[in-house]
Amino acid sequence: MDSTTFWLAMALVLVIEGFMPFVSPGTWRQTFVQILKLSDGQLRFFGLCSLLFGVALIWWLA
Repeated sequence: MDSTTFWLAMALVLVIEGFMPFVSPGTWRQTFVQILKLSDGQLRFFGLCSLLFGVALIWWLA
């Protein structure tokens, strides 16, 4: 993987992350309020699921 691929991937992350606050800031804010109500264990579970899904997707695509 060269540096161009890395920076393109980072740019895509920024586009995806910025989509919801741009399109519907109220919904985005409500989502964050709900996330703040989760316990540490619940956040870790979602983080682990995200991590595993990302690693599996990279492994499948690479």
